[in-house]
Amino acid sequence: MGQITQAGGGNVGRMFATQAQRWPDDIALVCCDDQLTYSQLNDRVNRLAHVMGERGVKHGDRVGLLAHNCAEYIEVELAAAKIGAITVALNWRLSPGELDHCLALTTPDLLLTQPGFLEDRDSLDFGPAYEAALAGAANSEPHSAAGGEDGLVIIFTSGTTGLPKGALISHRAIIARTAIFGAETGAPAKDTFVAWTPLFHMGSNDFTYATLLRGGKVIVVDGYQPQLLADIIEREAVHYLTVIPGMIMDFIGVLKDRAVKPKPIGMIGAMADLVPRQQLAEITTLLNAPYLNTFGSTETGMPPATANYVPVGTAPTSLSKRQNDFCEIRLVDGDDNDVPDGDPGELAIRGPSLFSGYWNNDAANAEAFRGGWFHMGDVFRRNPDGTLDFVDRVKYMIKSGGENIYPAEIEQHILAHPGVSDAAVVRKPDDRWGEVPVVFAARTDGALTGDDLIAACAGKLARYKLPKEVHFIDFDDFPRSTTGKIQRHELEARLTTER
Repeated sequence: MGQITQAGGGNVGRMFATQAQRWPDDIALVCCDDQLTYSQLNDRVNRLAHVMGERGVKHGDRVGLLAHNCAEYIEVELAAAKIGAITVALNWRLSPGELDHCLALTTPDLLLTQPGFLEDRDSLDFGPAYEAALAGAANSEPHSAAGGEDGLVIIFTSGTTGLPKGALISHRAIIARTAIFGAETGAPAKDTFVAWTPLFHMGSNDFTYATLLRGGKVIVVDGYQPQLLADIIEREAVHYLTVIPGMIMDFIGVLKDRAVKPKPIGMIGAMADLVPRQQLAEITTLLNAPYLNTFGSTETGMPPATANYVPVGTAPTSLSKRQNDFCEIRLVDGDDNDVPDGDPGELAIRGPSLFSGYWNNDAANAEAFRGGWFHMGDVFRRNPDGTLDFVDRVKYMIKSGGENIYPAEIEQHILAHPGVSDAAVVRKPDDRWGEVPVVFAARTDGALTGDDLIAACAGKLARYKLPKEVHFIDFDDFPRSTTGKIQRHELEARLTTER
């Protein structure tokens, strides 16, 4: 059975090598002014895989990677994949204490970094030493028995409460995510993807693999550089352009100022629920592309509910999701019983795109995978037509006078107001009710008042769900994660400070 299992598995590194054999002279990777063909990139990846082996890295060992977006980032991941090692994608934005936690949790056997990172640790820096090591290594295909269920990469969750958890993603999961991306969105095989969001997150990591495993071109950009992104979309047709909350308003301004005329774009996104509705209408119009109405995660990839779109020019009144193919889902109550349609329930999922658990965290895995399903911690309602409405994260629920209030229910009405550029609802301790909802909002209309926003919710929400306070702050004052999500715990801390 061992040989049968091995034959039925898949190794991402070897699959990339197959594409290099098929398309040796096609461009695989572009970064700054440099570009690599599939043959050239595969040659460098093979050399790096041998360097890793010479430094003692074996099947199942971890390779720590701490760097901004760069070509070497992708080389490291593919080289580790070829020999069955696991890349630990470290977040350079973490505090020293958080970074130490991630390193202690995963115990990398080799560290690869950009100069300036982890200078107090033994690491191989990108630069002259890295290039010399590659030049002196063999370029033959390395041998590895790594297969589908072996770990490929550890990506850390946001860690908005407590320390980050390391999600282990297998070769099988990435191959499934690649196939789902192509099947669900109609992505052409030899597509172009712009990897500008951090490669240490799944947003760029997943779609980089999905592009290289299908013969396409990846353009690496180090973070949000709006003028460069505008240049790229004026000369390159792309199927999927990542846009995220927090950058859309600025990017709209750049597109208008430059009168950008993009090449064809298949779709843009993600996280439509967190984007003011008028911004959805503007950005889709300017880019002439629908907005992908996403709901996935580091742990699941595009599933469970990234199969619906906001049409071009639309400021939607509803952001109902459609379940992806290639997964099973349930909506369950606190006792893991299925809830009836219309009732809120936590989404539990099974499917081939699923991750392989949190690294070295038995307690979290026991809770998340109870009953043979992965419980996402996200609450949805199922509509009569089978679509799904996102309610909120379980952990964000506000318990007010015995009633459950989900911030996202309030936010959808606040974000629909034309005078609001962004908003978040958080909990505030209350002597009478225990907790009450409070709004932080950025306004584009200086005459807009808190009473105006509360009135915008009246009649659409039960009275006990109406915000009790509205705090106006500048758009840039919202604390955000690297994926553009507003960090509610930091806003709640401001309320505590003000008391």
